[in-house]
Amino acid sequence: MKALRILLAEDDAMIGLLLADVLDGMGHDCAIATTEAETVAVAQHYRPDLMIIDAQLGEGSGIDAVRDIVRDGAVPHLFVSGDAARVLKLQPGALVLQKPFREAELAQAMGQALRTPPRRWRN
Repeated sequence: MKALRILLAEDDAMIGLLLADVLDGMGHDCAIATTEAETVAVAQHYRPDLMIIDAQLGEGSGIDAVRDIVRDGAVPHLFVSGDAARVLKLQPGALVLQKPFREAELAQAMGQALRTPPRRWRN
């Protein structure tokens, strides 16, 4: 997989830093956001190739952040969550990686997100 510009939205600082370190080790450049508003702002400035979004952020929703971001154009993305079923109930058809996960599972989900054609979002 070529080097990607990845937007990582994660409100737990330790998880965010560890995941950013894993992504860096995979050869990717990573920007980290911790709130819904910051995620939207960083996406507009950073123009990521891929977004890895915690579905439930401490301040806001990762799902709502993605909904706002993709209004300006499709961006491949996947959600990470401790409750994948809840995410799929809120956003059927979303690509969700259940926490905890391994690096191989992350790499597989990233590849799937990049291959998935853009789709309409449910409001």
